[in-house]
Amino acid sequence: MERNDVIDFKALEKELQDALAADEKYKRENAAKLRAVEQRVSSYEEFRSIVLASHLKPLERKDKMGGKRNVPWNCHTTQGQPSQDVATEISQSSQKS
Repeated sequence: MERNDVIDFKALEKELQDALAADEKYKRENAAKLRAVEQRVSSYEEFRSIVLASHLKPLERKDKMGGKRNVPWNCHTTQGQPSQDVATEISQSSQKS
């Protein structure tokens, strides 16, 4: 066999994963388009917003309700510094500021 006949399985797997991701995106966006048309949106901007937001998932009840959570504040600056764990309390109340 010549050198040109060798199959690069890593490249083939990456191509397959990319094709699967593109197919999933197409199906998701197409379903969002059909839902938007069915809802009879009033403008193209609203239609476009629905399609662009098609990758978002709804929050679960545990995400919406509850007391306070400790969330790392600006976790990108604290990466690489394992001893420094900065956290901020976030209130999930329904009060408006």
